Amino acid sequence: MKPKVLCQMGNFGCGEGGWTPVMKIDGSKQTFHYDSNYWSNKVGVNPDGGKVGFDSNESKLPTYWNTPFSRICLGMKIGEAMNFIVIEKQAESLHSLIADGLFRPTSLGRNVWKSLIGSQGSLQLKCNKEGFNAYNFISRARIGIIANNQNDCLTPDSRIGFGTRGSHGHSNTCGNNARLYADNGNINLMSMCYILVM
Repeated sequence: MKPKVLCQMGNFGCGEGGWTPVMKIDGSKQTFHYDSNYWSNKVGVNPDGGKVGFDSNESKLPTYWNTPFSRICLGMKIGEAMNFIVIEKQAESLHSLIADGLFRPTSLGRNVWKSLIGSQGSLQLKCNKEGFNAYNFISRARIGIIANNQNDCLTPDSRIGFGTRGSHGHSNTCGNNARLYADNGNINLMSMCYILVM
């Protein structure tokens, strides 16, 4: 018997339909940083906390590894403001896109990723490597975008994403980090983040 899964109904920012919660990430905590085993394993985190909607209880539900989908809804909550974007992507599960560590590109564009942060969003102007497992030694995101001030992706110093990591002492694991000629200045913004699928 398949376990019951709570659906988030209505248009809260990702369009109408029944969205299935997958993860909630507190950007100020290290639970879901880029190198966490939770991205590659099939172990849940606080499953009861995942059933409460857009609150601040971190969770990883079994839907991370057992729910096929064609759309991913990503949300960031900063203060009382919540912003959402949608990735059109078909997969057997989010685990199948992330666990092996392979980069899988998306093509939303830097302005769409910045819209998750609102008017504060900041990125360097070049590189703009986006997708699943966007990786570099300096900046990484399990889902997101990394950017650079150089004409390459060798030393990106900015990122917006989910399950992030940087090498400049900024430990936010979900949100926006930017420095060195970023288009909206230096920022280290930790967000409460939400991932749902449909």
